[in-house]
Amino acid sequence: MRVLVAEDEVRLADLLAQSLTEAGWRADVVHDGRSAYDLLLVDAGYDVALLDWMLPGMDGVSVARRLRGFGVTTPILMLTARGDVRDRIDGLDAGADDYLAKPFDLDELLARLRALFRRSSQAGEGPVQVGDLVVDPVSRRVFRRGVEITLSAREFDILHLLAVHAGRVVTRLAILDEVWDGETDIRSNVIDVHLAAIRAKIDKPYGTDTITTMRGVGYRLETTVGG
Repeated sequence: MRVLVAEDEVRLADLLAQSLTEAGWRADVVHDGRSAYDLLLVDAGYDVALLDWMLPGMDGVSVARRLRGFGVTTPILMLTARGDVRDRIDGLDAGADDYLAKPFDLDELLARLRALFRRSSQAGEGPVQVGDLVVDPVSRRVFRRGVEITLSAREFDILHLLAVHAGRVVTRLAILDEVWDGETDIRSNVIDVHLAAIRAKIDKPYGTDTITTMRGVGYRLETTVGG
């Protein structure tokens, strides 16, 4: 997953980027509000934005308000040393989805980011279509070329996660967090086993190659599928 970190304290920004990378996220860092605004306005690939309130150039609240005004829906977690209730209300009213006061616990920060990511992933409850592959989260049914494909519950959850983020890499840690609810005591090859089963069902009978393995990183559902 991709997260944009906008924090003007360089040491804190570096710490956040390191923690996010270790958690399996791809983190991009900027140190001013204008850069954050420009990136989020033109790049729809960010899954979550982490904005400090007191950014130079353009504060985090202004960034959030302007982005929402242009229809940008990227989830935003606001960081601030301000503890007043009125300030929190202002940030949320401006378009922030969540709020965390400094100093904060890194584990809580990561948990809040995961929650925002889950919320945004589940926001669209309609069918997800990638080429001739259709994944319907409401009925939990999968179709390719109009033919229904039967998947197990875990197989469906993995495929739906990949489909929602088609064209982007979903890390192994993200899959464990979303599908296995963060369990760490499962077999190391369990994701590979499930992916092999998914490929056997959605690709092999159709002569397609839908899911690409990014060695050491994760998996990507291709938006252009070759036979």
